[in-house]
Amino acid sequence: MIELINIQKSFDGRQVLKGISTTFDNGKTNLIIGRSGSGKTVLMSCIVGLMKPDTGRVLYDGDDFLQMTKRETVMLRRRMGMLFQGSALFDSMTVLDNVMFPLDMFSNDSYRQRRQRAMDCLDRVGLADAAAKLPEELSGGMQKRAAIARAISMSPKYLFCDEPNSGLDPKTSLVIDKLIHELTVEHNMTTIINTHDMNSVMGIGENIIFLYHGVREWQGSKDEIMTSDNQRLNDFIFASDFSKRLRQANEEAAAPDIKADAHD
Repeated sequence: MIELINIQKSFDGRQVLKGISTTFDNGKTNLIIGRSGSGKTVLMSCIVGLMKPDTGRVLYDGDDFLQMTKRETVMLRRRMGMLFQGSALFDSMTVLDNVMFPLDMFSNDSYRQRRQRAMDCLDRVGLADAAAKLPEELSGGMQKRAAIARAISMSPKYLFCDEPNSGLDPKTSLVIDKLIHELTVEHNMTTIINTHDMNSVMGIGENIIFLYHGVREWQGSKDEIMTSDNQRLNDFIFASDFSKRLRQANEEAAAPDIKADAHD
């Protein structure tokens, strides 16, 4: 579990994060959503230690990240997995070598053990047959799956994903969402995802944080979104005609149940 307490961050006198407090649970896909400029990226950066908040606390299972010694910080980072927006695979390295990279850097296991661990991760994401290929030989979805394999190679306790579906078609995005959710549940990880993808929100949004101008405007699940009366959230989620029709259909489907309850 990761807990944020009164996180504030300013740049040149402009306050970007305004006292955010929330909790991200183990074994769930925790999503951070909001318009561009709402503070999503800055919040994620504060959580993983790329930025230091002006005030507040970041607790990893009760331990304050901001108060840790250098050694404690290094140990914590080894328990983090990162999935970057552009996959960030090394072009000159094979898929297998990319997945082995964190193991080569931080693991004391033998080469044989590291290779086997990397192959197990590739097999889990369905890329065992692509181990010898270079990233440029893979499709966008395959590159993303290779990046996920690398992110879980160190058996992380915390997984951070920055726009994991960026540049992917809707069908491939669903595959990536399903994979991230399955891995989160299997390994009981605390997974935090920055996303603009409403399909992800409605598909795997078990705990959703909606930021509005640096404030935690709303928090709830994908099911609760459909019935929320928060106007700012509704304006963001149901901005397109399609999403508006989806909500209308959901309300109409729920109407008979409401009428039935009234008669009872």
